[in-house]
Formats: sequence, C-alpha cells, structure tokens
Amino acid sequence: DYTVGWVCALPIEFAAAQLLWDTQHAPFPQGPNEPTFPYKLGCIGSHNVVIACLPAGRPGTNSALSVALQMRSMFTSIQYGLMVGIGGGVPKPKNNLRLG
Repeated sequence: DYTVGWVCALPIEFAAAQLLWDTQHAPFPQGPNEPTFPYKLGCIGSHNVVIACLPAGRPGTNSALSVALQMRSMFTSIQYGLMVGIGGGVPKPKNNLRLG
C-alpha cells in the first residue's frame, strides 16, 4: 500500500530522492500496462513511497500530469502527491517569486 507519490522532473532529482529511503523495496511484477516512466519503491519513516521520474527528454507540465495519472492508476492507495525538485523562479521587480 503506497500512500505517497513523488514525481521528479530530472534524473538527478530522482537519484537524490532515493537517498532518503529508510528501506528500498523491490519492484513488483509488471503486466502489459507497464509504465512509461522510471519509478522506485521504498519506505521513508512509516510511509510507503513511490518515486517516479519524467521520461527522458520530455519535461513540462503535460509530462508531469501524464506520470501522475499513470502513477495514480497503478498505485491506487496514493493519498498524497508531491512534485519535488530543484525548482525555478519568476524573477520580476514587483513579485520576485523563487522556488527551490
């Protein structure tokens, strides 16, 4: 029962996220509906977490939505979804928004 879904935009973020595992789980057998994104399973504290990465060369919000929807259909117990990464920003004189 994986209750947390974590999406990373970049492979470097995906690799860094896996360093947070308390325990890494083996992938479960895949059927014909194999995902189009790389993913890893594990445990952080008492939470079973699925970490996924956007497919190589396909950044953007559409790709992130696709991964999140596929993840949700594969792991039906997900209650929390996260998009975690190095961030970005929208620097402007009036509203200087920075993420990361």
